[in-house]
Amino acid sequence: MSANLPDKAIQKLDKALLALNIHVSGNELEKLYRYFVLLTEKNKVMNLTAITEYDDVINKHFADSLAPLSFPETHEILLIRGIKILDLGTGAGFPGLPLAIALPQAEIILADSLQKRTRFLQEVKEKLKINNIQIVNARAEDLGKDIEYRESNDVVVSRAVADLRVLSEYCLPLVRENGSFLSWKGTNAEKEIETAENAIKELGGKTENIYRYTISEEQRIIIHTKKTGKTPEKYPRRAGIPSKRPL
Repeated sequence: MSANLPDKAIQKLDKALLALNIHVSGNELEKLYRYFVLLTEKNKVMNLTAITEYDDVINKHFADSLAPLSFPETHEILLIRGIKILDLGTGAGFPGLPLAIALPQAEIILADSLQKRTRFLQEVKEKLKINNIQIVNARAEDLGKDIEYRESNDVVVSRAVADLRVLSEYCLPLVRENGSFLSWKGTNAEKEIETAENAIKELGGKTENIYRYTISEEQRIIIHTKKTGKTPEKYPRRAGIPSKRPL
C-alpha cells in the first residue's frame, strides 16, 4: 500500500467489489482510489457527476461499472487478451475507465461528445498512467459512420440513460459481427427491452441475456445483446433522428 493512500478507504473499495465477487489487484484498487480523488477534485469546478460521496462512488460508479466481471459469461468475454472495448457516451469515464483499470489486457476506447469531459479523461490517463485507453471526442452518429470504428469493436458498453431503442442504434453499428453490446439499466427497463426487440433485430442484434444484481439496495440489470449480423448502412441515422423517431 502506498504510504500516502488511506488504507481504510482502499479496504472499503475492495469490500464493495468483493460483495459482487469482483477481484482486482492492490495496484488496481489504488488506481481506482486515485481516480476517485481526481474525479471529486475536478467536480468542484466542472459538473462531471452528481455522485461525489466516497461510499456512493465506489458502489454506484466503480462496482456498477465492473459488474460484468461478476457474471461468468461476460467475465470470460472481457478477459480475452487484446479484446477491443468501446465505451460510448462515457461521460466522466463510466463504465470504461474502471474496466480499463481492472482489465489491463484489454484495449479500451472512451468516447464522448463533450470536449471538457474528454480533456478530464486525458488528465486521468496521464496522471494514473493508464496506457490501455484511447480517448475520442466525437458524436455517436459520426463514430457509427467512421470506418475506423464501425463494426470494429469486440464489445461496446454504455451506461447512457437513452431509451434502449435509441442506444442500440448508436451502439450496435460499432460492434463487430459475433461481438457484444452491454447496456446498463435500472430494473424498470423490462418494458423497454420488450419494446426494443424489433429495433435490435433490424440493427443486426439479438438479446442474449439479462443479468440482474443489487448495488446499495438498488436493483440493476445489464442487457447483453449479441451482434448476429451486419448493421444496415443507413444506421445510425443523422443526429437527432434516433431519439425523435426511435426504431
